[in-house]
Amino acid sequence: MTTTIELGLGEQELALRERAGRVIPGGMYGHMSVSSFSTAHPQFVVSGEGARVWDADGREYLDLMCSWGPMIIGHRHPAVTAAIVDQLGRGDCLDGMTPTAVEYAELLVDTVAAADWALFCKNGTDAMTTCVTTARAATGRRKVLVARGAYHGAVPGFAVRGEGVTAEDQAHLVRYEYNDLASAQAAADEAGSDLAAILVTPFRHDIKRDQEMVDPEFARGLRALADRTGAVLVLDDVRATHRLDLAGSWEPLGVRPDLSAWSKPLANGQPLGAVTGVDALRGAVGRIYVTGSFWTGAVPLAAGLATLTELRRGEALPTMERAGSRLRAGLAAQAAAHGCTIRQTGPVQMPMLSFADDPDFRVVTAWAEAAVQRGVYLHPWHNWFLSSAHTDEVIDAILERTDGAFAVVAGR
Repeated sequence: MTTTIELGLGEQELALRERAGRVIPGGMYGHMSVSSFSTAHPQFVVSGEGARVWDADGREYLDLMCSWGPMIIGHRHPAVTAAIVDQLGRGDCLDGMTPTAVEYAELLVDTVAAADWALFCKNGTDAMTTCVTTARAATGRRKVLVARGAYHGAVPGFAVRGEGVTAEDQAHLVRYEYNDLASAQAAADEAGSDLAAILVTPFRHDIKRDQEMVDPEFARGLRALADRTGAVLVLDDVRATHRLDLAGSWEPLGVRPDLSAWSKPLANGQPLGAVTGVDALRGAVGRIYVTGSFWTGAVPLAAGLATLTELRRGEALPTMERAGSRLRAGLAAQAAAHGCTIRQTGPVQMPMLSFADDPDFRVVTAWAEAAVQRGVYLHPWHNWFLSSAHTDEVIDAILERTDGAFAVVAGR
């Protein structure tokens, strides 16, 4: 029998929203604000374990967002929790780096194929800012190629939406179309001798559109374009970090970037970002000035070391791929049974579902809201995330609940 939760938002959730509205602009800010995509999702989540989270009213949800990416081996993973507790007992924000930073950097460099060095920060925006600054320092140039619609960080120099960003902030960005090599070449021609960097994501994961896997020839073409122009090829691996391949998302294609930006699941929920690069850029990254009072925090680095150690055991990635394939097959069967036409795009570890003939996302939003009302937390127009905590049993429980969501939209 399908497990459901009581429809409607709970009393504690509503009370928290009212309190938050008085002291937090909009009650919530940033990409996790549920008001931007749902009237049914809880804004407040109080605990998590494995592939489950609980809201302020004690309701359980099977989690297909993994905190919007950071949870790669599940909420409150024992090995990561133990590392956090152990480091907290000795200190976190200290007067310098702890030995853990060196140990983790060594392990990351040993893991990532295109890494001769690593440095740490707090999030993906930090990492991408560091990459661009390094590329400009190395080349003495200013222009940066960016795919239209791509998200590379929440700062004026990258922002794709929101007020307060001026044309001057993005004066040195030149746009190209993802998977269109001729477009990238034209953008490079426009930048001319002032081209410092080419930014690219491992696959196209813009919001409010079907995901698009990279064409291997496009990836190889960008590598060749960077080599011809002397630009730095930067792979923004922030969202996909470690989920597709521990050595780097483009390693299976045989394409290695000069710089890579990492974050989201690096430390399984602790705030951590990283930049890795090749020896040729070691001098440039040493000349720039990027910093933060908390960039050397020992607890996130300990969590990162524990997370990567767990991932290198070799079980997590196959588990995520199996779970994603099982989920995709189950959703396809349910949609067909209810007469719904859906598209499932992106890698199975980071899937996205959309409905045909749904340009304003009304159908998929109704489906997502019906799913969360039945205890499955997912997003209508952002990719989801799988973790190694998504066992066959968890996927089967999710599918028991999503079947009811298809019934809802089929009967509209």
